[in-house]
Amino acid sequence: WTGHQVTHEQVKKLKPEDVKPFYKKKFWDACRCNDLPEGIDYLVFDFAVNAGVGRSAKTLQSAVGATPDGSIGPLTLAAVANQSETELIDSFSAAKVDFYLGLNNPTYEAGWLNRVKRVRKHALEMVESNQT
Repeated sequence: WTGHQVTHEQVKKLKPEDVKPFYKKKFWDACRCNDLPEGIDYLVFDFAVNAGVGRSAKTLQSAVGATPDGSIGPLTLAAVANQSETELIDSFSAAKVDFYLGLNNPTYEAGWLNRVKRVRKHALEMVESNQT
């Protein structure tokens, strides 16, 4: 990503402001998170970081009944707009659980499932605060 070799020590010294452009471009922008409702944007972004942009986009598309092609476009955004945000958070989170369980990886499974719970809770809080 930096365009040149970096040492382990240099990576350890990175600060959030150093990596923010990377995460924005590679995950947030790639998933069109600016075009998603608050809470849903966070949910999709987090899964993109952890499981890949394509998988996150396809999971969102499946959750809203759009064709899961891995590219969030106008049809996906329209389908998202027609969904209950809380129901979408629940169905997206359930799909994440299924994905992680399907990996059959006991080493990381508990951490992944805790992450799903934590992200779901925060996404719901974001939706709730946006409605008040």
